[in-house]
Amino acid sequence: MKKTFKLIDLDCANCAAKMENAIKKIDGVTAASVSFMSQKMTIEADDARFDEIVKEAVKVCKKVEPDCEIVLK
Repeated sequence: MKKTFKLIDLDCANCAAKMENAIKKIDGVTAASVSFMSQKMTIEADDARFDEIVKEAVKVCKKVEPDCEIVLK
């Protein structure tokens, strides 16, 4: 499954790269991209565990950028 999420208040491209690398390390993630320019995060991961993986990705992103909000819709 592949989904794109809107990011609010992502401050810099360096933080986006750190978030992307951290998400790629999560078990079950096949691809991930975080774009500072478009303020979007795309995750491609195992269908059976997708919701669990997204929750883990949100935790990882909060560690890198505490002020960044991920719109989970």
